[in-house]
Amino acid sequence: MATMALHTLSGATMGTTWSVKLIAAVSALPALERGIQARLDQVVAQMSTWERGSDISRYNRAGAGSRHTLPAEFAEVLDAALTLAADSDGAYDPTIGPLVDLWGFGPAGACAQTPTADALADARARVGWRRLGYDAATRALTQPGGACLDLSSIAKGYGVDRVADWLLAQGVEHCLVEVGGELRGHGRRPDGSAWRVAVERPGSDGDAATAVIALDGDAIATSGDYRRYFDADGRRYAHTLDPRSGAPIDGELASVTVLHAQCMQADGLATALSVLGAREGLAYANRRGLAALFVVREGEGFVARGTPAFVARQRAA
Repeated sequence: MATMALHTLSGATMGTTWSVKLIAAVSALPALERGIQARLDQVVAQMSTWERGSDISRYNRAGAGSRHTLPAEFAEVLDAALTLAADSDGAYDPTIGPLVDLWGFGPAGACAQTPTADALADARARVGWRRLGYDAATRALTQPGGACLDLSSIAKGYGVDRVADWLLAQGVEHCLVEVGGELRGHGRRPDGSAWRVAVERPGSDGDAATAVIALDGDAIATSGDYRRYFDADGRRYAHTLDPRSGAPIDGELASVTVLHAQCMQADGLATALSVLGAREGLAYANRRGLAALFVVREGEGFVARGTPAFVARQRAA
């Protein structure tokens, strides 16, 4: 009988890295590694704006009035993104691509200065999830002209879910899946303890934690403004953009962490709550019973504010 032990597999995807801790036999590892990479490669092939030949890039280049039948996986992510866009009243918007490029956070390349008022107005005119003509039943998506989808804020989480679901289907009952800092855990470590993950304290270089959470059958995702940004005119501009104003979010909220059964949902919600801000975002999370942690700047330090659902999970870790 094959000996089961804890192993770590890793690789590259979506401009970042992935890692999976799992309990399996050594003989199973090559096939598991290939399967993990294949599922992540599929997400990239369908939803990466950095890949010119991806499905999303072809859609973004297409002419007005063209219709596109989306692959099932792409459609699943777009469905979730549009649902969140409607529920957040546009604080989350999958058509934010023109703004992402304008502010230098997309495949068009980095920028060292803020956009002009005219350029910002032009980009904002192309943003708006309601412009999309989408038939979920047939997975048919119409290009209204100039629309540019960007699913970067939800596709990593979806990739985590794809890997975790596939591993469970292969009989791997104990695993911790991570892609670019977003995680989902199932089962236990060999010693019977839970998979525990730390919520990083902003500015700590990963050496300090704001909270520690145990994962078993759920996922965690964080959106922060302190990892990707540029400085111009004496101000820092973060990569999280508000599709309603067209500008980066203000600097009051340092990060938002969300726990959810699906990493895709946790990923998208963390972005939506960041855009909504410390007060409106916390109110939204509480109304929907979300397990969310908001790290807010106060003076020279940070204050963590968790929803009741998050605090309960933190106590149980």
